[in-house]
Amino acid sequence: MGVKFLSEEWAQQVTEKLNASDAFKQAAGGQTARLQQVVNTADGETKYFFKLEDGTAELAVGEVEGAESTITQDYDTAVALSKSELSPTAAYMSGKIKVSGDLMKLMQLQGIFSVLPSVLSEIDIEY
Repeated sequence: MGVKFLSEEWAQQVTEKLNASDAFKQAAGGQTARLQQVVNTADGETKYFFKLEDGTAELAVGEVEGAESTITQDYDTAVALSKSELSPTAAYMSGKIKVSGDLMKLMQLQGIFSVLPSVLSEIDIEY
């Protein structure tokens, strides 16, 4: 049985898989980031964040203090991104995600984002 998308268990498994991935560690290097995600669902907003410090990732449900960027999308877009059915660039260019804050920071993290699909594919996620 899989973990429910956007749940605490999902966030914990993504964190564990990222930190166990050599490809992620290599892409992360010495970068730091604090990104807030907002997903609009039928039940309201679900917030989670991605934090990267000293090559270690943390994904958790809730809000991060001092977010450099906030990415907002609807649930279907979040699922499509998670399943690699939609690229972040295509989602942004088509208006399916809205970005506030430091867009350049997101551009610097492209290497990290390119590793996410292989990490997410290792997790049994219920959408």
